Amino acid sequence: MNRFSIIALPIAALVLAGCSSTGTTRVAQAPVVTQPAIVQPLVPTSAQNVQTAKLTTSIANGFVDPSALALMTAKDSNEANSAQFYALQFGRPGAPRQWAGDKGTTGSVAVGPYVRVNNLDCRDFTHTIKIGGTDYVKKGTACREQNGVWNVVQGTA
Repeated sequence: MNRFSIIALPIAALVLAGCSSTGTTRVAQAPVVTQPAIVQPLVPTSAQNVQTAKLTTSIANGFVDPSALALMTAKDSNEANSAQFYALQFGRPGAPRQWAGDKGTTGSVAVGPYVRVNNLDCRDFTHTIKIGGTDYVKKGTACREQNGVWNVVQGTA
């Protein structure tokens, strides 16, 4: 009987396996998970404040030498403003951020480390602009206000 069960068991398994493959097979589909709708926060996040700060920080507010500002085109101003903001906001100390404008106008912005003054983040900066072979250099200190806007608090030409 022991031999019979050793031989019969595999044969029975093969017969049953053959029977199960002849019917239609139904495959259950897993539920589909959709992405939840993105809901805007009621309070602006820091990333949203950064974007607002970029739009309101202006090189015309003391970030560049006034004599250079008078010679700059709109593209020059936009490029310089963007470089100034990103250097202040994200720049590594001593690593200048380069920019290029119209007709060969170029510039760079170098910043120092963050310093905490009166509960505000402040940084020294040097903004150098080259227009027609002449260098215009503006050095100063800028602080980021509570609303994210960078303002020059001290500057020298």
